[in-house]
Amino acid sequence: MTRKPDFIIAGAAKSATTWLQQSLQASPDIWMPDPELHFFSRSYGSGFPSYLRHFADAPPGALLGEKSNSYLTMPEAAGRIHRHLPGVRLVFQLRDPVARAYSDYCMLFRRGEVDGDVARHLGPDRAAQGRFLADGCYADHLERFIALFGDEPILVLLYEDVRRDPRRQLRLLADHVGHSGALAPPLAERVKDARAAAVPRPLRRLVAPLRPVLDPIRGTAPLRALRGLVARPYRYPPLDPFLRDEIADFYKPQIARLAVLTGIDPEVWSSRG
Repeated sequence: MTRKPDFIIAGAAKSATTWLQQSLQASPDIWMPDPELHFFSRSYGSGFPSYLRHFADAPPGALLGEKSNSYLTMPEAAGRIHRHLPGVRLVFQLRDPVARAYSDYCMLFRRGEVDGDVARHLGPDRAAQGRFLADGCYADHLERFIALFGDEPILVLLYEDVRRDPRRQLRLLADHVGHSGALAPPLAERVKDARAAAVPRPLRRLVAPLRPVLDPIRGTAPLRALRGLVARPYRYPPLDPFLRDEIADFYKPQIARLAVLTGIDPEVWSSRG
């Protein structure tokens, strides 16, 4: 019989949750599917048995988990998870919401999905309901989970602590999900680095039809050398300090409520300056 996951890393996006996942996966007695399943948010119509099939290859006795960042922000996800996995352990790693919003914007800018008008995408007077700002309203999102699961099965971690003490961060997570054995060392580097050089968007669009041929050999030395010749560091539109302060003010009520919900220091994030 296929087992159900013991824990879910459920967000937030752009908060180093992939770092958490891959650091856990380095331990042989913790098993997680590589892709984000997004079952309870985007693929729920495929049926719960289709979700469980993702865990069919897990070794006997392993602690099972998955990571899908969309669960935090999709309103229906909390109720769906509680319906099917009422005893699951939940993990949320949160980041300064101003920095998270700008990082999310930069990711889509890098992909060519948004333009360079930062204020249009991040200004609270114009984009409060849009993805970039709304996804950082952590109190709104966490309240749904706390109302259903209570406090005990929920662990809230901070992205900023990954840099300060990565081993402690990973140990807190492992303890919460019930892993008492030795852990492999956490990853020493970023999993996704927005500062890394990338192939310019026009060239990527040009070679897109060749992806089925190129993807299987993308790790070979000739292709890496070719990519090194054309890749360039990305230049992102800067976040104006005045706009940064506006976004910080927008999040103040959310952070105050989050402090009550989770006990975190309301001064933990300083986005001014």
